Amino acid sequence: MRELPRYPLAHLPTPITDATRLREALGGPARCPRILIKRDDLTALGLGGNKARKLEFLIADALAMGAHTILTTGAVQSNHARMTAAAARVAGLRCVLVLTSRYDVPPLEGNLLLDDLFGAEVRFVPSEDPMLAVGRDEEVVADVVRDERAAGRVPYVIPVGGSSPVGAIGYVTGTEELVGQLTAMGVAPTRLYFGSGSRGTQAGLTLGAKLYRAPYMLWGVAVSAGEPEKIVRAMNAANDAAVLLGVPTRVTRDDLFTDQGFIGEGYGIPTPGGLEAIDLLARTEAILLDPVYTSKGFAALLAHVRAGEIPPTDTVVFLHTGGMPALFTREFVATRR
Repeated sequence: MRELPRYPLAHLPTPITDATRLREALGGPARCPRILIKRDDLTALGLGGNKARKLEFLIADALAMGAHTILTTGAVQSNHARMTAAAARVAGLRCVLVLTSRYDVPPLEGNLLLDDLFGAEVRFVPSEDPMLAVGRDEEVVADVVRDERAAGRVPYVIPVGGSSPVGAIGYVTGTEELVGQLTAMGVAPTRLYFGSGSRGTQAGLTLGAKLYRAPYMLWGVAVSAGEPEKIVRAMNAANDAAVLLGVPTRVTRDDLFTDQGFIGEGYGIPTPGGLEAIDLLARTEAILLDPVYTSKGFAALLAHVRAGEIPPTDTVVFLHTGGMPALFTREFVATRR
């Protein structure tokens, strides 16, 4: 397998937590499978999260191309945007974020506050539904690219969520890390749960699972609508990543399962199951989930355990992708009152 340039950003390997107190709260070994949590919320960069793995390869690629400015897009509370701003600062690069927002002047809180602290230049694109503003944010991205070139700087554009072939490699190597840890622990989980948004993580996990013969079935839990276009995006990213790595393995549509049952009212809107998951994991393991991604993914795991869908003799893994700054927004705080 070909090795690609990598810029060190994440604290790796991330640990695995055996959620024993959670298991007891769910009925103990007689009723609940063993639940392991892969702590990619602890990658450290800019308060941590899964994007650090992708950004190690994306930033290295940008530097190899002589870039001066990193440019990316997302919703106003984007974890990817916040971590991209942090990564750019570590690498000594400029960062411009094009963020969609329901407000002309969104409140400076959560991820947006961190974008500001990391010194990112932010341009806002108004949209009632941030996930449906793709055309408008692309126009702003094109404007920024022109501005950067006119100023004599080389821009490097990262797609939303870091969902590109280069970004997908972050979770190919992440799978190698995880499979190695599970082997050392002597466990063979039957499922790996994770919240799935732009599908860059899913692309890397799926290719990685095939390359490293992972024992588990990938159980992506959608946090926003967009099928089947997102399946095509993940498949293309995974297969283009395979080409970059020089491996013959390919991903098909059939490899890309995503559970659509836990989206709720839409992207960024907390669900009752997700809010209950946040409380339960916090009060049993002192592990925090976020209201946008991980809470919906964990709600799926809890629902399947309670329905008896997973035998108590099994082991499952939850990939914790981070996102905690969203807990410090007025939208989430309002759910606590």
